[in-house]
Amino acid sequence: MTAAVQTRPSVDPLVAFVGVSKTYGGETAAVRGLDLAIDRGEFVSFLGPSGSGKTTSLMMLAGFETPSAGDILVNGRSVRRIPPHRRNIGVVFQHYALFPHMTVAENVEFPLSVRGIGRADARRRAEKALDLVRLPGHGRRRPAELSGGQQQRVALARALVFEPDIVLMDEPLGALDKQLREQLQLEIKHIHDRLGVTIVYVTHDQSEALTLSDRIAVFKDGRVEQVGPPDEIYERPTRAFVARFIGESNRLDGRVRAVDGRHCLVETTGGFPVRALAAGGIAPGGATTLSIRPERVRRLEGGPAPDNRIVARVEELIYHGDHVRARLAVPGTSGFVVKLASTAGAALPAPGEPVEIGWDADDCRSLDPLPDAA
Repeated sequence: MTAAVQTRPSVDPLVAFVGVSKTYGGETAAVRGLDLAIDRGEFVSFLGPSGSGKTTSLMMLAGFETPSAGDILVNGRSVRRIPPHRRNIGVVFQHYALFPHMTVAENVEFPLSVRGIGRADARRRAEKALDLVRLPGHGRRRPAELSGGQQQRVALARALVFEPDIVLMDEPLGALDKQLREQLQLEIKHIHDRLGVTIVYVTHDQSEALTLSDRIAVFKDGRVEQVGPPDEIYERPTRAFVARFIGESNRLDGRVRAVDGRHCLVETTGGFPVRALAAGGIAPGGATTLSIRPERVRRLEGGPAPDNRIVARVEELIYHGDHVRARLAVPGTSGFVVKLASTAGAALPAPGEPVEIGWDADDCRSLDPLPDAA
């Protein structure tokens, strides 16, 4: 089953991929039948593992690759025959692509000079762009004199300076350390909020996509598995791959015993029944993969009983400051994780001890079976 790829239809999208495919050598399919609309002013992330088709899709929009089938529309017009430099699209790459022999100001002014903008106007606009990315007064420096984060800011200023219709970013923060990457994520988000420019952002970092995006398109094997706002992708995945790839998810495989409206009853391979949301188009007798987020599982110590409850054995406790991750032995699966509150003086189960856990049916989703499911 293929998930719908447009969760918020747009009457007049800025960008539309219409049945776009890309093959190499007539055999290797990098992108398969992509249908996706992007609204004006949206921040859309293409998220997926290496080789999933996200960068190829971005490069086709930029004009650096040509679709093998289908079409790409910008403002309702096909761009198949429009060269990259005439698409009014800014591009930011992971490795900056700055001219080392030019100053910072000259690098930022370059897109304006090739568009015939006068030098005085180009200098003024470049200074404004450098202010926007928090690099005032850096115009006379050379790229080699800047840190990696500063160079990426210059690359962003260069992509924004000619006021493009769209800015494409291909893993722009991948070469930076974690702290700097998180800082620049927020800066990019604030720039987007301030300018309202349309941004299409390629990343394999799920946290980055959740932080930045208005919507996320999750790619797998050249196809889009699901498109939606970050909270929808995380809380309501429609495919088992999405649940597994976005954030952390406990997995239980099994077969559907019965379907009752929104819910279903699943007999797990571990031999215990689970009541879950029927989210993946499953039918009685069919195989399924259940997905439960660790934060939705709770240790049962009195109080209202949840829909599902089992006794597991503690294998490992890992301290994470605000919580403790308990890895549990649960029949039929491995690496089942529960997040326990880290409260001073609170008693925690010890490795080897049994612990009763539970979760509600609405917090557990019955999805398509993963390939190695029973």
